[in-house]
Amino acid sequence: MSPARLRPRLRVCLLLLLLLVPAARGCGPGRVVGSRRRPPRKLVPLAYKQFSPNVPEKTLGASGRYEGKIARSSERFKELTPNYNPDIIFKDEENTGADRLMTQRCKDRLNSLAISVMNQWPGVKLRVTEGWDEDGHHSEESLHYEGRAVDITTSDRDRNKYGLLARLAVEAGFDWVYYESKAHVHCSVKSEHSAAAKTGGCFPAGAQVRLESGARVALSAVRPGDRVLAMGEDGNPTFSEVLIFLDREPDRLRVFQVIETQDPPRRLALTPAHLLFTANNHTEPAAHFRATFASQVQPGQYVLVAGAPGLQPARVAAVSTHIALGAYAPLTRHGTLVVEDVVASCFAAVADHHLAHLAFWPLRLFHSLTWGSWTPGEGVHWYPQLLYRLGRLLLEESSFHSLGMAGPGS
Repeated sequence: MSPARLRPRLRVCLLLLLLLVPAARGCGPGRVVGSRRRPPRKLVPLAYKQFSPNVPEKTLGASGRYEGKIARSSERFKELTPNYNPDIIFKDEENTGADRLMTQRCKDRLNSLAISVMNQWPGVKLRVTEGWDEDGHHSEESLHYEGRAVDITTSDRDRNKYGLLARLAVEAGFDWVYYESKAHVHCSVKSEHSAAAKTGGCFPAGAQVRLESGARVALSAVRPGDRVLAMGEDGNPTFSEVLIFLDREPDRLRVFQVIETQDPPRRLALTPAHLLFTANNHTEPAAHFRATFASQVQPGQYVLVAGAPGLQPARVAAVSTHIALGAYAPLTRHGTLVVEDVVASCFAAVADHHLAHLAFWPLRLFHSLTWGSWTPGEGVHWYPQLLYRLGRLLLEESSFHSLGMAGPGS
């Protein structure tokens, strides 16, 4: 085998070893003899007028483009959620509660930052001076109008703390932090839609799969242990056991890529970073179809669909986007599944389906050793999150979806 082909496999082996290290260390009775506790990493305050990351706020590498003002009367107002965290002081000059309204992503980061502030300065709390703006007080296309931005200080208003406060905001996961003024720090996040699109692969709640019994059921009704129609390594249809859900968020709005085919007609919605199997002509055998990100599928290409008999190619007629409720990402034993009669991978974000399937081997092994089904929880499973972070250390940037660099967990 050539060194070029061997290199990815060596990386995967190292990745699997790294995954097993935390589990092995977690089994021991206390600290390992001779181990040393790592000293806490020194946090470097942001300089005045510095922003992180070092790109403009409304670009892909930061919080993303402006999507339009949200008013109380608009349909998008339901995207905002109030934050009643008692560890955060909201200035609320308007006395309308507007500063407490924000997207869930912004709320999560703000709550995390509140804990960091109290740990850094006992007795001091995080203070929000500006949140969602419904009155037009900010510049045109400000992310304050979408509930995606906050201006913050500390409760003691000690301006000497604001550089470090900005650094703590970066560590808390805000997508863009700007030490904007001597009087405050500005923080913003990606939109719920773009963040969800970047962080993995899912199908909407109502998307249907076929059980071994012949029944068609929505993914929201599927449970671990069910056997669903999938594709085997030989390119033939098979029924594969659902092991776990890599992501399961029933109440989350997501942006989905919609792939429509003709001859036969099919319509599948899935997140842009999810993998589908495609070919440029219909003569390719099913086993030779290559894994492609949904966002890269073009009209004129072919995808695999369930037909009679077996699996067959279908020409892509149209590609569009659609917002729908729910996000479900089941993992089957074969690493594939047929959703709305279209063959898809169980994996996302990383371009190589076979590499991803190999990397999930420890999870499949653990499931086999437990001799039972796991009760599905909500949110992103810890394993793909860990795998993604480790993969970023071992694989080239080109191995990842261009919109998937934020990591899984939407």
